[in-house]
Amino acid sequence: MAVIAIASMKGGVGKTSLAVDLAWRCAALGGQRTLLWDLDPQGGAGFLIGHDEPSVPRAVGMFQREGRPRQLIEPTAYADLALLPADASLRLLPFQLARLGPRRLAQVAGVLRGDYQRIVIDCPAGFTELTEQVIAAADLVIVPMPPSPLSARSLEQMRRELLRIHHRHPPILPVLSMYNSRRPLHRELARDSAQGWPTIPYSGQMEQSAVRRVPLGAFAPRSEAARFLNRLWLGIEAKIGQRRAA
Repeated sequence: MAVIAIASMKGGVGKTSLAVDLAWRCAALGGQRTLLWDLDPQGGAGFLIGHDEPSVPRAVGMFQREGRPRQLIEPTAYADLALLPADASLRLLPFQLARLGPRRLAQVAGVLRGDYQRIVIDCPAGFTELTEQVIAAADLVIVPMPPSPLSARSLEQMRRELLRIHHRHPPILPVLSMYNSRRPLHRELARDSAQGWPTIPYSGQMEQSAVRRVPLGAFAPRSEAARFLNRLWLGIEAKIGQRRAA
């Protein structure tokens, strides 16, 4: 069993599309019981997988001492893939977590760990108490980053802050997202500060995923972006296997 967090310091880098596609691959290609856990108050992950926002905003209630997260889980159109949806009530979550203690999210994740082989968490952008708790509960953290000179700098800032707070943290895998090999700056970064990072190319089909509200791998499995995403998923599974064997 593994908890995989998708986190980013900035929005607009393909974080939610990556989370949805990765969860779909875990279920559809890996045959693993998978939970897509949307913690972004905007509910983007649920939207991209074809679900509407819950009519009653009660997601934040699962973090109360008497909270029951299993009751909020919804099935999806895809075998072995379930959704724990977000709603606007999660805007209050960072304040609530500060009151409930630094391990509250890990405790809620612990309730769900026995039910699923993979839990993929879509975090809101930024670095807050919520981000800290998600990372503390995760086995692996994926950080999609735009091809810009600030990417490597912000990644190191995140690592330093995590070490200051936790003294140790799960492996962090940076991913160069929205990569365009035709742009000299993108190529230069891939050779320099982002050397060795997995890449996900900029793709109109990724945008179509939001239009169709379907994971990219489900409607364009042979596209260039899908090939890169599949390579990333296989690398993540290999990393999880290595950690188990260690």
